[in-house]
Amino acid sequence: MRSAPTPEPSIQRTDRHQQPSGPPRTTALLAGLDGVPWSDIQDSTGSAAAIPRLLRKVARGDAETARAALGDLRRRICQYGFVVEQATAATVPFLWELAQRPQVSCRAQIIQLLKNIADARQWETTATAYPKLLNHRENPVAWERAARQAVRARRDGLERLLAEDDTEITRATTELARTLGD
Repeated sequence: MRSAPTPEPSIQRTDRHQQPSGPPRTTALLAGLDGVPWSDIQDSTGSAAAIPRLLRKVARGDAETARAALGDLRRRICQYGFVVEQATAATVPFLWELAQRPQVSCRAQIIQLLKNIADARQWETTATAYPKLLNHRENPVAWERAARQAVRARRDGLERLLAEDDTEITRATTELARTLGD
């Protein structure tokens, strides 16, 4: 097991205190990304320092580059589609932002990743059978709960995504909404 420090990463964006009511501003793409202490938190590979680079590739890359970066990001923060990591909660607000941006080519896949994170219960299930897991210095159960809370905290964007003309996006959003109970 890794022996990383377990400070709880914030699920709050550092660039603003309230969610804007209108569409996301195009000038502040991924604002606050550099304010997260990525090198101090862990993903499935160790240090989460590569996450900002991957998020930027998803945001600005051509379709192939964006999908490859999202695949790498998925392996780092929601491995196997159900195992979240310490860095997951800190990454979620940026995933929500990218899912809202029409210029991002893999929005449906981002929404599916958010659904996987919202569904994640691997560590809680394991802790039920092995309660000593909760006594470890690392607390993956807390990471999992924080990640799910981060997805829930941004669910106000569901309505706009459900109104999209793209059926792949609306289908993924419908599944996410069901998972969130909305």
